Amino acid sequence: MADPSTYRPRTSDIPDAPGVYRFRDGRGTVIYVGKARSLRSRLTSYFQDPAQLHPRTFAMVTTACSVDWVVVQTEVEALQLEWQWIKEYDPRYNVRFRDDKSYPWLAITMDEEFPRAQVLRGERRKGVRYFGPYVQAWAIRESLDLLLRVFPVRTCSGPVFRRAQLQDRPCLLGYIEKCSAPCVGRIDAPAHRRIAQDLAAFLDGNTGSTLRRLRDEMAQAAANEQYELAARLRDDIGALDSVLGRHAVVLDEAVDADLLAIAEDELQAAVQLFHVRGGRIRGQRGFVLERPLETDTAELVTQVCERVYGPETGNDVPRLVLVHSAPADAEALAAWLAERRGSGVEVRVPQRGDKRTLMDTVMANADQALVRSKLSRATDITARSRALAELQEALGLADSPLRIECIDVSHLQGDDVVASLVVFEDALPRKRDYRRFVLRHGRGNDDVASIAEVVRRRFAHQVEHPDDRRTFAYEPGLLVIDGGRPQVTAAAAALAEVGRDDIAVVGLAKRLEELWLPDDNMPVILSRSSEALYLLQRARDEAHRFALRHQVQRRTKRSTSSLLDDVPGLGDARKAALLAAFRSVQRIRTASDEELLALPGFGPTLVARLRAALAKPTTLLPAFDAATGEVIEDGSD
Repeated sequence: MADPSTYRPRTSDIPDAPGVYRFRDGRGTVIYVGKARSLRSRLTSYFQDPAQLHPRTFAMVTTACSVDWVVVQTEVEALQLEWQWIKEYDPRYNVRFRDDKSYPWLAITMDEEFPRAQVLRGERRKGVRYFGPYVQAWAIRESLDLLLRVFPVRTCSGPVFRRAQLQDRPCLLGYIEKCSAPCVGRIDAPAHRRIAQDLAAFLDGNTGSTLRRLRDEMAQAAANEQYELAARLRDDIGALDSVLGRHAVVLDEAVDADLLAIAEDELQAAVQLFHVRGGRIRGQRGFVLERPLETDTAELVTQVCERVYGPETGNDVPRLVLVHSAPADAEALAAWLAERRGSGVEVRVPQRGDKRTLMDTVMANADQALVRSKLSRATDITARSRALAELQEALGLADSPLRIECIDVSHLQGDDVVASLVVFEDALPRKRDYRRFVLRHGRGNDDVASIAEVVRRRFAHQVEHPDDRRTFAYEPGLLVIDGGRPQVTAAAAALAEVGRDDIAVVGLAKRLEELWLPDDNMPVILSRSSEALYLLQRARDEAHRFALRHQVQRRTKRSTSSLLDDVPGLGDARKAALLAAFRSVQRIRTASDEELLALPGFGPTLVARLRAALAKPTTLLPAFDAATGEVIEDGSD
């Protein structure tokens, strides 16, 4: 357990600005990502009296060993960057976002004959345009309600749309002119698609032409004394302005630019690149590179530009490239970029105004990235080496355990017994060597027998076929068992049974986090701040996550199949269509009759049978987080 005071940044070093922060553990893995209106206020709240923290927050800050951050201009930009990092790093403590699958987006289904605007989460689909993300789904619906005044695309589901076609009667939105009602032929498919394309263009940042057109039409209507039409257009412009006010406009909407800043020392340079399109920050990325010898700042700026916009990168070149320092031979660089773009490109250093303010922000992020990189290089390898050395000394090993394997067993009241084996090499996970086991001994509550079976199956093949290296390239220097003395004794006996009593075994008991060796009557106690103990905990937690995830997957697949198997008349083809459309039994339960009837082969009789089968009382199983395998709710009545 780490002491948060050891890595707490000085309050004066934390910017009082919007941004996104990352907590990392001892090996640099991101364990939590968050955003804040004020980084200084939010981060200092994590380092208050531990008694005042939520138990999960306390666990996170004591697991973490460092924290870093990126400054942005607005909360919207912070939201976008936070969402990207959660998807990239899958942090273990971001349970809320994993449970919700993702942030909600405003989506336009351009792959349909009559495109539909709707709120979507989860995986992206081909042919659908996505805009966002938003913090809450209600924020999307509120924005969409305003946009429908100007862009009346359909928002109804497929069954509702088809029912309106059959009845030749539009829904309420069609009557109040917030839908162009293509369902009853008020508008044809090409015209409706043009409206959807205009909406997508507006959301993509091309707002100026739409607003100018509406203002011209309003002025013309007023000149023609069509005051009701002019008032309607005025309200439309106000609605669009309200939507635009929710997004960050950092520069003039006509500006397409990249802002590049480099923070450097004698050995390396940290690069930050912000992409501004339509006046908004559309993306941000950074990287650290080794600084070439005898290269001054001007030459370094030129080299970085060549690296960022080289033909092999596929990166688009904007009309304007803003840099923090003038490059060497700026005219030649601009000519090269213009050739890559196919039209003129301007390269310059902003001196004042909004562009200079934004460049200062980019430069601040580059400075912070350089500091983080230097700290990481100074501590990461050292901590890992210290953990392995401490393990060797504490356990009396002949060599440092460069390869560690950890075994854990998972079951639910004796059913669905599975086990996992995870591998750490040089104190880092080696996921391609992870293995999953379905246990055969049939004694689900007997963890000792389960551990013995996994150990025998892991090493028996290697003993019988010593030249077969397809399963594991190396044998472990240390085998870690999730358990105490009984589990360790069983593992040692299984190793002796297959002729591998030369492999060191240790058990990590959860209650006091003590280490048990096979032949010792007393456990080995490591310091709570020990890097060795922290490494074993990471291996144990990873094995637990991997085993529990496997068990949940097996149980979910079986329970879903069995429920649908009980429905008379529901064959394999219809079952496949049902799962493809709704993906889970819970979504099938909450689906409307219209949505079920829209599926191929589903009639009123089959839908009634399905409702009856799913309405039967069942024993609810605990709900689990799909990424961590942790129980997220009780699941009982």
